[in-house]
Amino acid sequence: MGAGVELPGLRMRYIKPDPPESQLEKISAEEHLRQENQELKRKLDQLQHGMQPGGAAKLWQPSRLTILAIALTVLVLLLVAFLAGYIPLQKQRLVILREAHDQEQSLPRVEVVKVTRSPAKSELELPGNIQAITEAPILARADGYLARRIADIGDRVRTGQPLAEIEAPELDEQVRQAKASLQQAKSSLDEALANYEQGKANLEFARVAAERWANLVARGVVSKHENDQYQAQYRAQVANVQSLEKAVAVQRSNVSAAEANQIRMEKVQGYLVVRAPFDGVITLRNVDTGALVNAGGTLLFRIAQTRMLRTYVNVPQVNASSIHLGQPALLTVSTLPGRQFAGTVARTANALDPTSRTLLVEVQVPNGDGSLMPGMYARVDLSSMRADPPLLVPSEALIARGEGSTVALVRPDHTVHMQLVQIGRDYGDHLEITSGLQPGDLIIPNPGDAAREGLNVNPVPVGDIR
Repeated sequence: MGAGVELPGLRMRYIKPDPPESQLEKISAEEHLRQENQELKRKLDQLQHGMQPGGAAKLWQPSRLTILAIALTVLVLLLVAFLAGYIPLQKQRLVILREAHDQEQSLPRVEVVKVTRSPAKSELELPGNIQAITEAPILARADGYLARRIADIGDRVRTGQPLAEIEAPELDEQVRQAKASLQQAKSSLDEALANYEQGKANLEFARVAAERWANLVARGVVSKHENDQYQAQYRAQVANVQSLEKAVAVQRSNVSAAEANQIRMEKVQGYLVVRAPFDGVITLRNVDTGALVNAGGTLLFRIAQTRMLRTYVNVPQVNASSIHLGQPALLTVSTLPGRQFAGTVARTANALDPTSRTLLVEVQVPNGDGSLMPGMYARVDLSSMRADPPLLVPSEALIARGEGSTVALVRPDHTVHMQLVQIGRDYGDHLEITSGLQPGDLIIPNPGDAAREGLNVNPVPVGDIR
């Protein structure tokens, strides 16, 4: 058929006739297609009824290749159907994820950490110097020469054990002189006592004569002049006896002084043998045989008691309140790896050093096996358990402002709040917070200048504070 032409102004359609040759060709093509369609219907009927082209009935038995082709076709159809449903679904999921990612990227991403409590065990480790519980220098108490040295460095000695002998001839002569002076004082005392006894006898005779002449004068037998002479002699003997008593007292004092001098010189002579004042070990020997020693000026030995040692540590003011008498302590020494030595807080100064603001604490450590030595450097662990441990934040999280110390707190609605806090102890990389935060709060560990009040952020957890 020909193409339609629509004339303007008229609502009718004009059919333009086809050329005769084209119409014939179209009819011939339609006839050919009709014949092929009828042939295909005939063959399909034969196949449906199991008939061969010759008319004989026969069941259709597909070959193995046909079955494989059909199975492959079904598998391909199923695969195509699966892909037709899965690919759009996957594309939709990717679109949703891309939109969510774009939304997240629209907010600034910040790392946050969860605020936790510090360990219940309060860690406090301080340096200390190990010293002997008792240590004393041994000096000479007498002038002379060191005649013999009995002890040396490292020797363990007992109380009263001889350490050295000093030779002092002058001191021996002084002792003999003190003995002679005592003997002379005793002789003088004996003479004074004899004179005193004689004086008492003379006093008694004068008293009797004076009483007799007084009676005779009363009877008028003798003259008063003679009586006065005897009365004067009596009074003179009384004064003489009193003087003799004072002389005896002086001589007794001289004897006591001579005895004291002799005892002193004998004690000084006893110092010629230098003895250990207590049980300990000789840590220093400063002289050798033949050396000249001066009383009170020459250091001979230094002795230390090492069965019990003490370590002095300076506790900072913030930790001073946690130190108490009897508190256990552990000592570690770098030269003895893997070993810990148990000690106890024996005493504290109960006052802070105004210069360093530290509390002097003495820790006593038993040293039965002698592993520790005076002068060692040790680390003293004074850790204690706390009932209510404070919160911890990183040191970098602290922001110093005019109104006080703050941290960048991320609220549940993902907004930033500049929270005021109170700081406790400073551990260097972490700070204790006594107020202003709660366990589980999220804070920005390193906020920088970008953090401000009310800022919407996308928090990314990086772990708890430890």
